[in-house]
Amino acid sequence: MSTALLFGDLKQHAGKRLDLHRLQKFNKVLLVTAGIQLALMAAMLMVLPFDSRLVSGVNPWLKPIKFTQSIAAYVLTVAWLLEYLRISRRGKQIISWGISICVVAQIACITLQAARGTTSHFNMGSPFDRAVSIFMDVMDPLNSLFAIALLVFACQAKYAVSRPTQWGIAFGFVIFLGASAIGGVMVIQGAHSVGVVTGDGGPGLPILNWSISGGDLRPAHFLGLHALQILPIAGWLINQRVDSSMRVKLAGVVAAAVVVAALITSLYLQAMNGAPLVRLLRSEPDYSSVDAEFHRKELHH
Repeated sequence: MSTALLFGDLKQHAGKRLDLHRLQKFNKVLLVTAGIQLALMAAMLMVLPFDSRLVSGVNPWLKPIKFTQSIAAYVLTVAWLLEYLRISRRGKQIISWGISICVVAQIACITLQAARGTTSHFNMGSPFDRAVSIFMDVMDPLNSLFAIALLVFACQAKYAVSRPTQWGIAFGFVIFLGASAIGGVMVIQGAHSVGVVTGDGGPGLPILNWSISGGDLRPAHFLGLHALQILPIAGWLINQRVDSSMRVKLAGVVAAAVVVAALITSLYLQAMNGAPLVRLLRSEPDYSSVDAEFHRKELHH
């Protein structure tokens, strides 16, 4: 066999193995968007130690710092996937610009409200705060429309990746949209927490600030959003590492998706029942029952 034919066979074989580990280039729009998030995060990390204000019991810059990290992971994931999506260049540009506008608008609102020393989501304290909150609530479903389009493309097998990875992308978007729906539940009830007398300002876990005195919908929301990274990577790993039939590989992807979905459902139901993810506070004594017992004994005497 000649060198040219051998090289051609190797090139063809490599092309068939195209998967998420072989990126050719990155989407410039989404890459700039991710850069904006990381630059903002760095700036806020420098400001945070010098700001002694508290919003809902925590430093006001913690929330936008967490959001910049999450948004950066999201847009980089979408940029990664778009390189393998077999649609027109214009279609990719529409998705890229649409997602970028949605997430930049959201982080701008969250950062602005942090600088003002107030909350961003569910804030109806003034006409301006109400406008900011409603604006962010509109950006979320708009972003979800682009996620739905990417899900449809996955269901149509339009990503130039292996079948297990394709399934991982599809399941990742399904669960991502489910997590967005949990965000809608928070918007409807106007709070993250459930069964907390003090509202969203109650005690929470360090850094994360997830409630430790009642239910909190944010853990389920968080895990669901990051299923978009977990499941495509799981699909890729299964395709690369599992030496078995395609049916077994696809079953592995389904199993991974079921495990993630079950965990999210458990976290959601736990939160809706008013139970915290982690209870760090000691239970307060029930003084009413103690008083009742004392009075009962007094009557007997």
